[in-house]
Amino acid sequence: MERLTAQQVYNNLVKGYGTPRWWPGTPYEIMVSAILVQNTAWTQVEKVFAAWGEPEPAKVLAMPVEQLQETIRPCGFMKAKAATIRTVTEWYREYGFDIEQARTVDQDRLRRELLGLKGIGAETADAMLVFALHKPSFVIDAYTRRFLDRMGYGFSDDRQIRRFFESGLPADYQVYGRYHWLLLEHGKNHCRKQPVCECCVFSEVCPGRAL
Repeated sequence: MERLTAQQVYNNLVKGYGTPRWWPGTPYEIMVSAILVQNTAWTQVEKVFAAWGEPEPAKVLAMPVEQLQETIRPCGFMKAKAATIRTVTEWYREYGFDIEQARTVDQDRLRRELLGLKGIGAETADAMLVFALHKPSFVIDAYTRRFLDRMGYGFSDDRQIRRFFESGLPADYQVYGRYHWLLLEHGKNHCRKQPVCECCVFSEVCPGRAL
């Protein structure tokens, strides 16, 4: 069976889920929440921001580290995440806390800089690039890998996955961002660890569907 293209997958997801949401918050909030959501549920991130309000980078750097840890406690791994938040905030300070200045920088350079920060892996870096810095760097997470594996693409690593998406889609950060949320919704609703194939928009073409 011929596999769907990246664009066909996207079209099916839009058909099934409609217009996807966008990562909420200011660019700095997006950077912080991309760290907080690591290994935890989004509801915990929302809980932290409900109590915190809108974090400001200069105030975060002035905040005692123990206070920052307590503020983000609901998201778990509070010491490691607090350290990463401070590291990213210090990186952001190099751009004068000016997102427009940061957005003028070449995407590859920004990605290298982010990946060079302790606590920032590829998934978090790409989420920051797409949603905060408006760069087309496809976000690959566990939901994406599981979906592609079930669909029979047989990619051996994330570089092949990235090539599949980035060669088959316009280099548009908005498309990449919407695609990420659609795959997230699909992973939560249908392509779970134990798949729910009934009413799935890919049920007729998915070789990994539960019979």
